[in-house]
Amino acid sequence: MTQKKENERSGAFLVGLGIFLSRISGLIRVRVFAHYFGNSDAGDAFNAALKIPNFLQNLFGEGVLSASFIPVYANLIADSHNEKKNQENHLEAARVASIIGSLLFIIISLIVLMGIIATPFIIDVVAPGFKDEKRILTIKIVQIIFPGTGLLVMCAWCLGILNSHRKFFLSYVAPVVWNATMIVTLFIFGSGNTQYNLAEILAYGLVAGSFLQLAVQMPSALKLLKYFKPSLNTKIANVRIIIRNFFPVVISRGVIQLSAYIDSMLASLLPMGAVSTLAYAQTLYLLPISLFGMSISASELPAMSSIKGTVEEINIYLRSRLEAGLKKIAFFIIPSVCAFIFLGNILVAAILQSGKFKLDDVNYVWMVLIGSTIGLLASTMGRLYSSTFYSIKDTKTPLKFAFIRVFLTTSLGYLFAFPLPRLLGLDASFGTAGLTASAGLSGWVEFYLLRRALNKKIGDTGLKITYQISLWVCAIIASAVGLAVKHFTHMQPVFSAIIIFSFFGVSYFTASYFLKIEESKRTIDKVLSKLKGLRK
Repeated sequence: MTQKKENERSGAFLVGLGIFLSRISGLIRVRVFAHYFGNSDAGDAFNAALKIPNFLQNLFGEGVLSASFIPVYANLIADSHNEKKNQENHLEAARVASIIGSLLFIIISLIVLMGIIATPFIIDVVAPGFKDEKRILTIKIVQIIFPGTGLLVMCAWCLGILNSHRKFFLSYVAPVVWNATMIVTLFIFGSGNTQYNLAEILAYGLVAGSFLQLAVQMPSALKLLKYFKPSLNTKIANVRIIIRNFFPVVISRGVIQLSAYIDSMLASLLPMGAVSTLAYAQTLYLLPISLFGMSISASELPAMSSIKGTVEEINIYLRSRLEAGLKKIAFFIIPSVCAFIFLGNILVAAILQSGKFKLDDVNYVWMVLIGSTIGLLASTMGRLYSSTFYSIKDTKTPLKFAFIRVFLTTSLGYLFAFPLPRLLGLDASFGTAGLTASAGLSGWVEFYLLRRALNKKIGDTGLKITYQISLWVCAIIASAVGLAVKHFTHMQPVFSAIIIFSFFGVSYFTASYFLKIEESKRTIDKVLSKLKGLRK
């Protein structure tokens, strides 16, 4: 295996490890939050409030800068045999990064200020079902955490620099600090405060965590940059390319975020706890997307952006990288889908059941989680297709399909959340699962459109049907084993989950190994090789 391939796999591993640690800390934060808030009005208010400033982070944060900034910056710092040219590229890269950082800081500061002033009007649009004290609390929380979200956007600028230099771990593990700060805040102030007071205090803890997350990344980013001089000079050619690519991605991300806000708005009209339940379920189903979709897409983007050669050579390279990435994604996402469907209640109970979060809440979140599985594979693979478009500096195609996805999510979301449960004679709470199911269906449409458009540009891509069937067979076998073990396991939720999912994981890897699936064989062979080395 070449050194280059080793570095590429190392990049995906480090991204995955960083995301894993940050997501684990995030799950701990959600568990502690559920312990103190359950599915209460205060919990609804905080979760709804968190979505509004997060719009700013998602609009200008990691995804946008990854699509517009990294392809240009990574290309400038790509290794060159010409030492003089390499030095010139590094200087140009530093100049470009300085300008983008300065522009971002100015824009974000203005938006944060306007957001704080406009919060009461935004709440009435995003959460029309919130009234009286619940509405007032939501407004307070949003106004407190808006500046913290601005700091997180600047973290994304640091991430763009770190990733382009293939320093993946720090940028993705930094959110651990953010989660830890909020956990500590809840532990210190959780007792002796009402839920409404605690929600407001937690908002200040969030801002403190945002500052610490930026403080962790900034020194390393500046060190790699070597030269930073604030500037608003937009006449430089590479800056113009980034700005030109920036706006289509901003609109695309904005459209996708609008879809999430529509879900939140519709959830606010459902029975109490719907907003919190939706947030809990999203935390869980985003875990495999982040671990296996984001880690692979994030590590592939700089590599794809740096490739040079003829059009045909580039297309061959992109197809091979895309196919390898899709295989890795499917290998982990398909069993995740089965685990959520058949064993999701065990997972939810292990992570969230504590304090005010009861068994009924567990089943409610599980139901919504099952709805989310419909689009889990499409959403994860769609990330890699979008990254491939961004690597060839095409940001308009994903934007076009994002509009279609939002239209479908909105229309289907309303139908699945309100008329459909009534038509089927179901309780209104089933509408929350309808929201996640409708988003999943829309995700499949977007994925199909992305794949078809990219195939026209670089040639045929996608997973073989036989490969997918093999993975589904292995995942169903593992689920059957997990259900059998569940039948004989009657322990505290955390310990039950550890035992059941251990059998699930071992069964899946064993079945896929005997079916000679490359991803499984490579992983198991590595483990066996290391065990043999330890024995010697």
